Amino acid sequence: MGSGIGAAALRTARAFLWTALVLLALAALWEGYKALGDATGGRIPGTGLDLPIAADDQAMPHIADIVGALTEPARRGTDTSLAVYLFNEATITFREALLGLAIGSAAGLLLAVGLRESRFASRGVMPWLIASQTVPLVAVAPMVVIWGGKAGMPSWVAVTVLSAYLAFFPVTVSVLRGLNSPQPVHRELMHALAAGRVRTLLLLRFPAALPFLFAGLRLAATASVVGAIVGELSAGTGGGIGRAILTSSYYYSSAPENLYAAVLVAAVTGIVLVQVLRVGESLSLRNRSTAG
Repeated sequence: MGSGIGAAALRTARAFLWTALVLLALAALWEGYKALGDATGGRIPGTGLDLPIAADDQAMPHIADIVGALTEPARRGTDTSLAVYLFNEATITFREALLGLAIGSAAGLLLAVGLRESRFASRGVMPWLIASQTVPLVAVAPMVVIWGGKAGMPSWVAVTVLSAYLAFFPVTVSVLRGLNSPQPVHRELMHALAAGRVRTLLLLRFPAALPFLFAGLRLAATASVVGAIVGELSAGTGGGIGRAILTSSYYYSSAPENLYAAVLVAAVTGIVLVQVLRVGESLSLRNRSTAG
């Protein structure tokens, strides 16, 4: 028991260490690119070509300036720091994304079962599911917002629907693959035991699909955050990290570091949601071996 807890703590420490190293490497690349731009006047060394991205402070603020902006007041005349303001907005987005993930995952799970058990549904519905993911979210969002408004629903409902819209597909595909993953010998054993389709689904296919479900959930989690942010921009909600990003973009010319700080917090929101799912995965699959 103690050794298991120690091993889990060691894996967690290693994960945090690697994350810190990756962040430090990205920060070094960022600052190195800026230093290159300053040294060459924004040109690629040895050529007369401009760098693909401008390295000036407006296009690429220093990392220290971005982090320092989080300690500054969010608005003039207030004592609330930008970090606290963005955190409060991120909690709104997190709740919307979490609800959208739950709804989308439930829909994806039901769709996967239907596609698995019905050949007609698999042939007739799957092409439409794929087509639904090719429609840009910025085109779907206004329609969902208008429909929700005409139905008298609050704006957060439209945001949640858009979040669920992006979340259901990864879960559907992953779970469908998991339901089809049992080996023939296992299916033949269930058939020899006279297990019907429902019992085979519950006792064989669902347990086999569990690792695939969590893999799909991790993809769906990041998609749900993106859907929530785009929904907040389209629905005109009073809060959320999407609105904070939009507000920061209005003042980009005078305070570009604020926009980068808001984007950074949005990324952290998605990371937190994925890590919550990782904890749930570890608890659910702790007694079985998984690949990937």
